[in-house]
Amino acid sequence: MAKVTIVFAILFIALGLVGFIATGSVHYTALIPTWLGLLLGLFGILSFSPDAGRRKLFMHINVTLGLLGFLGTVMGLIQWFQMLGGAVVKNPPATESKAVMAFLCLVYVILCVRSFIAARRARLV
Repeated sequence: MAKVTIVFAILFIALGLVGFIATGSVHYTALIPTWLGLLLGLFGILSFSPDAGRRKLFMHINVTLGLLGFLGTVMGLIQWFQMLGGAVVKNPPATESKAVMAFLCLVYVILCVRSFIAARRARLV
């Protein structure tokens, strides 16, 4: 799961940089996904530890960051669906960026939970 975390970290960093550039490099809040990606990358690298306790700790930190990222951007996903329905939103690029971040965070959390369940089942056998 640590390798998957690194992939998602790269995706979040790219999303933040693309969003920042798309807004004319003016809105620094567009870099929020980049900060999340850097944290996921840091703790993802730390989760390559051979010690199972440390690996488990850092992966739980990562899934918590992913869940917080989803909860913080879920309104962007809702607004994106409203935008698809024809509603006018204040800042369409920001809404799209938040929607992508919410989707990526949700997928990441689901993958982590599935991995945690599989690891627990493997330990019990």
